[in-house]
Amino acid sequence: MSFEVGTIVEGKVTGITKFGAFVDLEGGKTGMVHISEVATTYVNDIKEHLTEGQTVKVKILSIGDDGKISLSIKKALPQQSKPSNRPERGRSQKPQTARPGSFEGQQSKKSENSSFEDMLSKFKQASDEKMSDLKKTETRRNGYSRRSNSQKN
Repeated sequence: MSFEVGTIVEGKVTGITKFGAFVDLEGGKTGMVHISEVATTYVNDIKEHLTEGQTVKVKILSIGDDGKISLSIKKALPQQSKPSNRPERGRSQKPQTARPGSFEGQQSKKSENSSFEDMLSKFKQASDEKMSDLKKTETRRNGYSRRSNSQKN
């Protein structure tokens, strides 16, 4: 049988190592599935996902000049069964209550009347207040500020 990159074939797991699994393919060829290509989630112990003698569907990722065949189980899975952390385009999502990047005291939704400059000004003001509070706290903890300490040296 002739193998081509991108095709999905069936094979039998013949060996398992800490870094991957060896799979016998048709025609007496053997390929290797790296541990990162076993599942769509993080794989700590490959033996939790595969057993020797198990029949698996694999996608051929590459065929080296030396004849080594690189395989993937996770890329052979149907598209809809892969978990995705990315939102699908065009679908509405529930509004988030606390948006990343928003700062305390600011509403998460942009007001229709506020411009970018207004929002930037509010952010700068809040940031300056927080920095001032941090400097006061640092001065109280150390008994002196870093500036006065560095001037003594």
